[in-house]
Amino acid sequence: MASSNSYGSFIPTTNIWDVSEVNNTKGISPELKELLVRLYQNLNRMSIALNTKDSGLYVTGSGTNQEFVTGQTYFPNPALNSSTPGTPTMRQTLRRVINFGPLPNSGTIAMPHNLTVTPGFTFTRIYGCASDIVDFLYIPLPYASNTAGDNIELSVNATDVVITTAANYSNYTVTYVVIEYIKS
Repeated sequence: MASSNSYGSFIPTTNIWDVSEVNNTKGISPELKELLVRLYQNLNRMSIALNTKDSGLYVTGSGTNQEFVTGQTYFPNPALNSSTPGTPTMRQTLRRVINFGPLPNSGTIAMPHNLTVTPGFTFTRIYGCASDIVDFLYIPLPYASNTAGDNIELSVNATDVVITTAANYSNYTVTYVVIEYIKS
């Protein structure tokens, strides 16, 4: 599950009030009792719907230590079953945004992601965008060009997010990379 510095917008789905209290209340018409029960049911449905959305908050902070619970939920870890010590549960996806700055002129740049990667880690998405704010040009990362020598590779290892260019992309001075992952 998410670490203590993670945050997200989640609404409790536990009972807000006990429906039997509504039914046991004296002086309320049967119609009002029915309305209150239906309101409770609708609040619960809305809470469930809101909690299963994919949240679109992308934050950077001092360093790259800002971790956000996305709302994406993955199936239980396939390595866990009734005979393993861990309980199979749905897994939350976490997000970090890394501000790279300029892309290199035919080279490799690496930026630490500040994660303690363990065998239980699974990266689910690695993507980004680079911007040339002078010529108003924008390319996705990774970048697949029709010209083989113009491709840009984007990868993650145990300590860093790595961008490798084979051509001069130094005019692209604003680069954001998003990594999303599961801690199992």
